[in-house]
Amino acid sequence: MAEAISAASFDSVIANSDRAVVVDFWASWCGPCRALGPVIEAVVGGMSDQAVLYKCNVDDEAELAQRFQIVSIPTIMVFKGGECVRTLVGNMPRADLEAEIRACL
Repeated sequence: MAEAISAASFDSVIANSDRAVVVDFWASWCGPCRALGPVIEAVVGGMSDQAVLYKCNVDDEAELAQRFQIVSIPTIMVFKGGECVRTLVGNMPRADLEAEIRACL
């Protein structure tokens, strides 16, 4: 299960991770977000030696969503070395999601 990330912990998590950090910006009322949730957990779970997954509920963490200009959800951001290296917007097939994340590792 992915851990929730907040505005308060975000910078520390991103800066101090020895693995790529995948952040899933989502909301409980968003159908595509709910569909993608288990898929991204399985994909990143299979890469746990190289990546870690955090979830950011845009309703609970509006400040963080605004900081990254999240206007459409689900949005997946991949951070490596403290920097965003990939942003993916919308639901997508598992194979595509896995390929996009692996390309960042």
